[in-house]
Amino acid sequence: MRPAGTDPPMTHEEDEDPMHIRAARTLAGALTIALATALIAAVAAGPAAAGAGVGTVKVADGLNGPAAFTFTPKGTIVYLERATGEVRFRNPKTDFDRLFFRIRGVNGAGERGALGVALHPRWPEKPFVYVYVTRTARGKLRNQIVRIRDRGGSGRGLTTILTTPASSSPYHNGGRIMFGPDGKLYAIVGDGHNARNAQDRTGNLRGKILRMNPDGSVPGTNPTIGGRRSRIFAYGIRNSFGFTFDPEQGNLWETENGPECNDEINHVRRGGNYAWGPRQSCPNTNRDGPRPRRQPEVTFSNTIGITGAAFCDGCGLAGRDGDLLFGACCDGGLVRRVSLDAARDDVVGGPITMLNAPGGTVLSMEVGPDGSIYFSDNDSIYRLRDA
Repeated sequence: MRPAGTDPPMTHEEDEDPMHIRAARTLAGALTIALATALIAAVAAGPAAAGAGVGTVKVADGLNGPAAFTFTPKGTIVYLERATGEVRFRNPKTDFDRLFFRIRGVNGAGERGALGVALHPRWPEKPFVYVYVTRTARGKLRNQIVRIRDRGGSGRGLTTILTTPASSSPYHNGGRIMFGPDGKLYAIVGDGHNARNAQDRTGNLRGKILRMNPDGSVPGTNPTIGGRRSRIFAYGIRNSFGFTFDPEQGNLWETENGPECNDEINHVRRGGNYAWGPRQSCPNTNRDGPRPRRQPEVTFSNTIGITGAAFCDGCGLAGRDGDLLFGACCDGGLVRRVSLDAARDDVVGGPITMLNAPGGTVLSMEVGPDGSIYFSDNDSIYRLRDA
């Protein structure tokens, strides 16, 4: 359901700078924003009654800003503390929680910090934890993807596989990372609060969706820019906190935050231009760069702070199989779903509200090894279940 619209890396071990942590935004601040916008967002989302019958089970609490998490194949939760740079492992059956590694130099101001985590798809044979992080490295503020080796349950040997300048603005850093069904590592880098970055492909990685090999190198099947292969898989991206892959078709779907209008859900194609750039204005925020300009499958006319996303594929929620679920942080923490068409390349109907998250916000959303869908807020992780 598309709205109308206009048309080889340097891998290195590095010395780490001393820890410097700035205060993250508090839960109280997030809830204040949520209360102020919830009524407007609820009108945009449609009737809440349509999602009746969905509840939550808290599987971890007392956490410190778990902006991103994932699972080992055996069900251990691997999560990040956004402001401190701690990578932690937690057994949800026993609540045993241990520090795996602490990344130095993390800057947690605004939307910065430890923002994305993924495990090598051949874990534990390939014992690597990947983290997207905003940090000071060699005296400069950077958005980086770092790789940490698991040795006997502890992290060792931090290696930077991707680095790009972070903006002086603490917002629009992106941070979601995930291995796709093709075994490649995907990442979103925000535009750094500068719309021009999103359309600049002359070595500028900001405002882009990236695709790379597990060592950070450029796959031979990536798009070409100026006659050379690039890590840039898609561009014209503003400020995104979530993406996921359709398990039926392998397609990439991304959530996108607009300015004062047009939060989006996009079906991302290889080499696609998602048209955010300096000519943007509400109500048309997808008008920049060369054609074809890819338009969203779903838009919210009012911003809701759209965040994590996951597909229900045997997730245990009756009547939702095949649907795309997604959360938000600034509308009271609603979880919504949309259904895809038979070809799995477009959305059928509008978003349906399923749940008001207990903590009033949704950060990351993931599929566990049991197929269930989980999400985090500012201090807990929950599993979705039929009520």
